[in-house]
Amino acid sequence: MEYNDRIYGKILIKEPVILELINSKSLQRLKGIDQIGYFEPYFPGKTFSRYEHSLGVFILIKKFNAPLGEQIAGLIHDVSHTVFSHCGDYFLNAGSQEKQNLQDNIFREFVKETEIPKILEKYKFYLDYILNDKNFPLKERPLPDLCADRIDYFLRHGFIFGDLNQEEINEFLADFKITKNLWVFKSPELAIKFTIYYLNFNNLYWSGPQSAVMFRTVGDMIGYALERGYLKKEDLFSTDKEVLLKVEKIRDKDEKLDLLLKRMQGGIKWKLDRENYDTKVLVKSRVVDPLIEVNGKIKRISEIDEICKVLTKNHLPPKEYYIKFSK
Repeated sequence: MEYNDRIYGKILIKEPVILELINSKSLQRLKGIDQIGYFEPYFPGKTFSRYEHSLGVFILIKKFNAPLGEQIAGLIHDVSHTVFSHCGDYFLNAGSQEKQNLQDNIFREFVKETEIPKILEKYKFYLDYILNDKNFPLKERPLPDLCADRIDYFLRHGFIFGDLNQEEINEFLADFKITKNLWVFKSPELAIKFTIYYLNFNNLYWSGPQSAVMFRTVGDMIGYALERGYLKKEDLFSTDKEVLLKVEKIRDKDEKLDLLLKRMQGGIKWKLDRENYDTKVLVKSRVVDPLIEVNGKIKRISEIDEICKVLTKNHLPPKEYYIKFSK
């Protein structure tokens, strides 16, 4: 299979286990899941799917010569996302608004109910090994560390939104090296640039006001639709389009559902107002503190750059927004 990735270019995928996983129902479903949540009303034409990101993580790990097991873990790491991605943390109690960890909390049990275990067994991979993040530090690490997941969505988002060009992306990729299963920058200047760009994307996009409104309005609509029986739990693991089609069919029969859909789809104005608000929203804030090698020793960029130190400290806590809708 030849796959053309908008970040990494053409890649030939020939490992049978990877090909079978890519063609599985679980991975194919991710083509219908917005990476951010429901970004189209706020940033038209800038959305991309969880499927594209998942293949991106796999490709990135493969490019840095990680074992096949880690490539598999990277490929399947997002299969437990509900419709509208992290919006799931705003309509299911298993998640947390400030941590946005729903998919992580349900990942192990979710995967066990899919076709993935049989595929892994067929190719002699142990399920418990693949599902344990501790075995794959290149793929996943806690904030503020870098990992393949964070690197890929940063580069992909930056490229699609026009904040990064291909030359800058290639420059970042060429400056990474793997030391003791850690992503390490060779150049302090590029580590600083990555840190500041990442923070800007966080504040403008991933945890900005538009995202807060998106998370809240999607969460309110899905929660209400579940409460009224318009949606069932299994619908949450279909696709964004399938859910929208279901609720669109009945919106004219329920005034509240129609109102919630209008809010979600950008048909109703909103503003931030801490004194007079309809809802308070907590949003996970993503800040990285990359590693850099200095005189043979690995340090965080915050240890050698005061600006990065201050930015990391100030922006890591969750953001909170107070939103007032016009109706």
